[in-house]
Amino acid sequence: MTSYEKLLARLSAGGARYRLIHHAPEGVTSPASRLRGHPLSQAAKCIVARVKHGKKVNRFVLAVVPGDRLVSLEALRELWGGTYASFATRETAEELSGCVSGTIIPFTFRDDLELVVDRTLLEEPEMFFNAARLDVSVALDTADYARLARPRVEDIAGAPLAEAG
Repeated sequence: MTSYEKLLARLSAGGARYRLIHHAPEGVTSPASRLRGHPLSQAAKCIVARVKHGKKVNRFVLAVVPGDRLVSLEALRELWGGTYASFATRETAEELSGCVSGTIIPFTFRDDLELVVDRTLLEEPEMFFNAARLDVSVALDTADYARLARPRVEDIAGAPLAEAG
């Protein structure tokens, strides 16, 4: 099964309130949000990060923040007790998430990719994200997301950014 199929299966099996939005292919948060017609604060920006523990041990984290904020690598490093945190390489992010860069979903289907979401995103009534495809997005009830994804909830985002044109 593709990540798109796994996502839809999980949402359907879990009785989630969601809808699919078909749009022109787009993998960047701000333009995708404009295509979908919602504020950036409701976009789920998904970033795979690597938290190092010493020289040889790496843990990988799928960090989900509102589209109008940046993930704090320092917060991830502290939360996981690491010595260093960075963005995962594109290849690693795609392998772990099962999604092409720009389409990473806020769910993980692997034990070696831990899920954490910024609490401010969960304050929104609905969240939006690419559905493991550049041309399809999901509008998902946020309470259903929290129930089905069961993410760790932490403060992992910086202050809101000014929206870029």
